[in-house]
Amino acid sequence: MLTAGVVFTLRSRSVRRRAGRQHAVRAVLDAADALEDRLRVARDEIEAVAGDYVDDPVRDAMREMLRQRLWLRDHGEAASIDQLAEVRAEIDAARGRIELQLSRIERARAPSP
Repeated sequence: MLTAGVVFTLRSRSVRRRAGRQHAVRAVLDAADALEDRLRVARDEIEAVAGDYVDDPVRDAMREMLRQRLWLRDHGEAASIDQLAEVRAEIDAARGRIELQLSRIERARAPSP
């Protein structure tokens, strides 16, 4: 009976750990999708202001996003929840930088008083 209780406890912990990891991976993917959407908007806004011949500052961010997605594909199953949280924080920080750039573009496009 004691053995069955120990096995049940270990399985329960394993299930919770897997669920936590799956939640963390899903959160990273959702954050990456949101950033990718904002990067597309940023690229459109920059092109609207500066034209097609300006250096594309979004290109580096898109490359970084691809790098993070490849890392997640290759290491996501074995990554700790802390590692996944770190990747999510990096994505959120990148999104914050894009939001700042978009607000600057919006202010630059606004008519002067």
